[in-house]
Amino acid sequence: MEMNFNHGAPQLLADQAFLFKRTVREAALRHKVYATFMAKPMQGEPGSSMHIHQSVIDTKTAKNLFSRKDGGDTKLFLNHIAGLQKHLPSVMPLLAPNVNSYRRLTPHSDAPINTHWGYDNRTTGLRVPHSEPEARRVENRVAGADANPYLAMAASLACGYIGMTEKLEPRPPVEGSAYRLAHTLPRTLYDALARFNGSKAVKGVLGDLFVDAVTMVKDRELLAYQQVISSWEREHLLLNV
Repeated sequence: MEMNFNHGAPQLLADQAFLFKRTVREAALRHKVYATFMAKPMQGEPGSSMHIHQSVIDTKTAKNLFSRKDGGDTKLFLNHIAGLQKHLPSVMPLLAPNVNSYRRLTPHSDAPINTHWGYDNRTTGLRVPHSEPEARRVENRVAGADANPYLAMAASLACGYIGMTEKLEPRPPVEGSAYRLAHTLPRTLYDALARFNGSKAVKGVLGDLFVDAVTMVKDRELLAYQQVISSWEREHLLLNV
C-alpha cells in the first residue's frame, strides 16, 4: 500500500507525515490491532519506506530551478543529485535510524543498496520520475518508514544543498538494474554512525552539537541492543558451536 502526499514546503510535509503515522497507529489501536512503521517488519517481504521527492523553487518567480524551458536538466539539478550521491551515506542515522532499518536495504527487495541515480529507475537510490518541466524532481528512495520525517527531510535537503553550493558533478545515470553495482550504503547502524561523525561537510550544515546528540542517543540504543541474545543465535549457535 502506498500513501502519497501532495508536494509543498518541507516542514508542512513533515507535519503531515508525522500526523498520518500517529493517526494510523491510533486508529489501529481502536480496532484492537497494531500498526507499525518498522522498516522491515516481516521476514521475506519488502520493507516499508518513506520516499522523499524534492525540488527547489525560485521564491520570486515560483519556477522550478531543476528544469530548463525545454525540459532538460539544469546544472543546479545535477549538482543537487551529486550532493545526494556523495553525502546520503553520511546521514544514514537520520534516514535509517534503527537496527532494523538496515534489514530493508538489501538487493532485489524493492529498496536501494547504493546512491546511483537514473531516469524512472526503481532499483537506484535516487530516481528522476518522468514529469513535466515544472514538476522536475529527484526521489530519494533510501529513507525508511521508521525515520523521523523532520530529520529525514532536513538531511536529504542538506545533502542536495551541499552539492549545489560545492557544484558537485554526479556520476552518469544508471540504465538497467543498480543491484548489479556495489552496495555502498552502510549495512549497519554502527557503520552509519561512524560515517555520520566523520563527515565535515554534513557537520558544517547540521552542526556539531546536533551530530553529537544523535550519536549519543543511538550509541545508548546500540548498547541496549547488544545485551539481547536473539532467537536466531539460539537456534543456529546454541548447540552448534
